[in-house]
Amino acid sequence: MKQIIIMSLLMAYSIVAFSQSPFKVIIKDKENLKPVSGASVTINNIKASSDQSGYATFDKIPSGTYTITVSHISFTDWEGTVTIPLTAPQLEILLEEKAEELEEAVVTSTRSTRTIQNIPTRVEFIGSEELEEKSNMKPGDIRMLLSESTGIHVQTTSPTSANASIRIQGLDGRYTQILRDGFPIYSGAASGLGLLQIPPLDLKQVEVIKGSSSTLYGGGAIAGLVNLISKTPTEERDLKFHLNGTSGGGLDINGYFGQKFDKVGTTVFISHNRNRPYDPAKNGLTAIPKFERMTINPKLFVYLNDKTKFNIGLNTTFEDRIGGDINYIKGNGDATNKYFEKNKTQRYNTQFTLDHTIDDNSTFQIKNSLSYFNREISVPDYVFEGTQKSTFTEANFAHSTEKFEWVTGLNITTDNFDERNLSNLPLRDYNQTTFGAFVQNTWTTTDWLQLETGFRTDYVIDYGFVFLPRISSLFKITDGLTSRIGGGLGYKTPTIFTEDSERLQFKNVLAIDKDDNKLERSYGANADLNYRTNLSEKLSLSVNHLFFYTLLENPLLLHNISSNAYKFINSSGNMNTKGTETNVKLGYEDFKLFLGYTYTDAKLNQNGISEENPLTPKHRINSVLMYEEEDNWKIGLEAYYFGKQKLNNGTTGKDYLICGFMAEKIWEKFSLYINFENFLDTRQSKFDTIYTGSISNPVFNDIYAPLDGFLINGGIKFKL
Repeated sequence: MKQIIIMSLLMAYSIVAFSQSPFKVIIKDKENLKPVSGASVTINNIKASSDQSGYATFDKIPSGTYTITVSHISFTDWEGTVTIPLTAPQLEILLEEKAEELEEAVVTSTRSTRTIQNIPTRVEFIGSEELEEKSNMKPGDIRMLLSESTGIHVQTTSPTSANASIRIQGLDGRYTQILRDGFPIYSGAASGLGLLQIPPLDLKQVEVIKGSSSTLYGGGAIAGLVNLISKTPTEERDLKFHLNGTSGGGLDINGYFGQKFDKVGTTVFISHNRNRPYDPAKNGLTAIPKFERMTINPKLFVYLNDKTKFNIGLNTTFEDRIGGDINYIKGNGDATNKYFEKNKTQRYNTQFTLDHTIDDNSTFQIKNSLSYFNREISVPDYVFEGTQKSTFTEANFAHSTEKFEWVTGLNITTDNFDERNLSNLPLRDYNQTTFGAFVQNTWTTTDWLQLETGFRTDYVIDYGFVFLPRISSLFKITDGLTSRIGGGLGYKTPTIFTEDSERLQFKNVLAIDKDDNKLERSYGANADLNYRTNLSEKLSLSVNHLFFYTLLENPLLLHNISSNAYKFINSSGNMNTKGTETNVKLGYEDFKLFLGYTYTDAKLNQNGISEENPLTPKHRINSVLMYEEEDNWKIGLEAYYFGKQKLNNGTTGKDYLICGFMAEKIWEKFSLYINFENFLDTRQSKFDTIYTGSISNPVFNDIYAPLDGFLINGGIKFKL
């Protein structure tokens, strides 16, 4: 009997063994049929991962019909049924690329119709989700949005009015062009207080290109450009309100509406921002000035037919801002407490864009903007007031085929500045006109190489012709590894509106002399490596490492030529900046970790002497840990380290660390949030001096660290 049982078990085992079969799957990209590595394949509760050749192998699967699932971080999940044993040697599964936010976004700055992964020019994209998170921290302006990006440094130019400019890769703020929907409305005199007067609620996305971008956008984009893309109406109503208050006495009330109605659509953004004077250091001077600002941005969209549409918009900003001695601002001024800095600004900008589709491959566009900016600066015994009127007009044509994309265009830019005669100093009026023509080609040479080449020529009245070639290339090395290499030329037309003159409120700064001063010219190059992979079914990794270099010839420097006069002089030497940026992103289920490191070596070389460019931290580290449970919770912890900086007086500023924490609870129609910004209370006033001299006549030192310290803000957001 025992022998019969043993024989029966052996026979049953042999039957089961015979009914189990090896099973092989090959995973491919549906678009290009390339193998996909790192895909997770599950069948009969058994898991395997595809190798570099796209194969996933299962040793023994019993005969039968099963559900098989495939998942990958970059592709849409796939599910199907399979009968084993197979009638073919292997099962082929084609995955569709996932429609992630990054890929759906139309990147307008390069004027290409390709996805961001297929653009040879390196573009850093800040989408709506990140804009939402940053607006919780500072809903009144975009300083924090930009300052927390790798390779971008926000430099305070006034300690009492809190004015600031952005520096990309170690170059002064005047070398970065800030655009609104492709329009250069924040240049020249209009750059003053610009970062402080742009709320983020009506922005759809922000695009940053680092390095020379002058081929498409002309002078001023030497360090790079920041393009602020406004929201557009959709058929579904978009009505939002955002209320925010701060422990520093700030209040922000923002409202946005957008909707498309058949042939017309509209967006309307209204914002009111205010703050009482705030002095956390108790040194008698404002770290946050008293200000009140009103912003109104209406825009009309008209869809004439399937081929033609246009939009016209108006941006307006009105602000009164006063910083300085807090007793004076509160109405308790006397012979000692009398220092102040007042800024009164009015800003009007119109934008008009007409788009016409000629055929499936060709489009034509006309753009125009008119800008008016008036600013009055008052300090004891001095007043500066001037009005900038500028225009921008462009016509461009785009044509695309399977392998080529062409963009050509003509534009004209005018910039007129009129100063009100309020002092004995000669007026700093100027009138600049620039005519430009450009052409850009994007060529898919092979599956692994794409090239983007461009050429621009500008004729600048008073300064002559400028020729600006540019080239960028995209190498697809493997499925998850790509590289971009590019470079180009740039230039900047001289004006008195720089960080150095802003610190002086333009007092005793002499006018630009078109006979003595000349264009600043630059040569820039960058190269990066980008790697993205799925370490496991739940763990993803992406790494981007960038090398950059820019050489700026004859930089325009402000010199103190006498006790009461400053003059801009083109140096006979050069300025060069070089360094690296590293970005790492780790994702695990609902957690995301962002790590960034920037190394910047910026030097001014003249008269055989090489010295560091002031107010440029050589080392900087960014780190952000986010937990996001969709439509429920957002929790974030961040830390930013800034290395030591050389100051204009020859000393070195201390390094410092800033930490923050944010939490948001989300419901269907509204959310509540709280933010603890700089909870370590890092302030320059705690470890360095802010000014020398007396409180009645302070001489301010360089501001290289925060002044406002630890702040708590919180608010509520409605979506109706």
